Amino acid sequence: MSDIRIFAGQNSMPFAQKMCDYLGVNLGKSKTITFSEGNTYVKVDESIRNSDVYIVQSIGRSPNNEFVELLFWIDAFKRASANSVTAIIPYFSYAKADKKDEPRVSIRARVCADCIETVGADRVITMDLHSAQVQGFFSKPVDHLYGQSLLCEYARRLGIVNDDLVVVSPDAGFAKRARIFANELGCPVAIGDKVRTSHDENAKVLEIIGDVKGKNCLVVDDFTISGGTICDVTHGLLDKGAKNVFAFLSHVVLSEKGMERIQNSPLKLLVSTDTVDTTGMNIPEKIKLISAAPLFAEAVRTIHDREPMAYMFGHLPERLFDLSFGGPVTPLKLD
Repeated sequence: MSDIRIFAGQNSMPFAQKMCDYLGVNLGKSKTITFSEGNTYVKVDESIRNSDVYIVQSIGRSPNNEFVELLFWIDAFKRASANSVTAIIPYFSYAKADKKDEPRVSIRARVCADCIETVGADRVITMDLHSAQVQGFFSKPVDHLYGQSLLCEYARRLGIVNDDLVVVSPDAGFAKRARIFANELGCPVAIGDKVRTSHDENAKVLEIIGDVKGKNCLVVDDFTISGGTICDVTHGLLDKGAKNVFAFLSHVVLSEKGMERIQNSPLKLLVSTDTVDTTGMNIPEKIKLISAAPLFAEAVRTIHDREPMAYMFGHLPERLFDLSFGGPVTPLKLD
């Protein structure tokens, strides 16, 4: 593994370090400086000539700055004669902007894809895109990972997967993915009827379609920003007679205010991966972050060893789960 060269943007250092720990390699030496007027400066502090480079940069909490920094990193590696550059984007925020659904708007995901390719990226690795078709915006290879295997295994180790469990999609748009979750866990599905009337981060859940009375409910979604939909669905499920409600998400982009909203809600537990940096934030006890870094590290190893990516779907090593969860998982005591 000594020839794998992993570097990180300034907001993805902890995530990249976990990847390196999994692979047994050192994180590449680099630095990022943000000047007082807002300009960003990046520099690779070691030779990467003829190396296959992997740059880790999530685009989530400060998407514009993080995206531009990613472009500068790719350019710096190419100008330093890297053999190839793979952009690892654990969370790609602009994947939400995948279509022109009203007049005179930009298809921002396509703009981002064009920029990443134009500056020189040879490959992209990401996870749980909000719109899977964004893969098609790239002409270069895109490896689209799924956090489902991590989330389902964590649910099993929590002891909540039983005959009383129902998987719930907060809206019709995520129903297909919710069905895949349910099939893996061997339980039925319910669907929320969600309406969003504007571009703010508030949506209203009008109805729950499916039988949830007397059941434990596992709400699944790809991300949350304000926590509003999750809390709204939780109240709706409890009003319908659900016993306990859990939320399992691929990405969490919550502010501390959003985390406080989750903590004060009747939600039993929210589980998400660590694709978006939370350094310095106060994580409440109702929110549990598991690491997707070992999953990305395993993808890097697979690609670097020229193995088929099909290995990543259904053949993950036990060690990966143990490191993702930070050790043994204490089963929950349910009401």
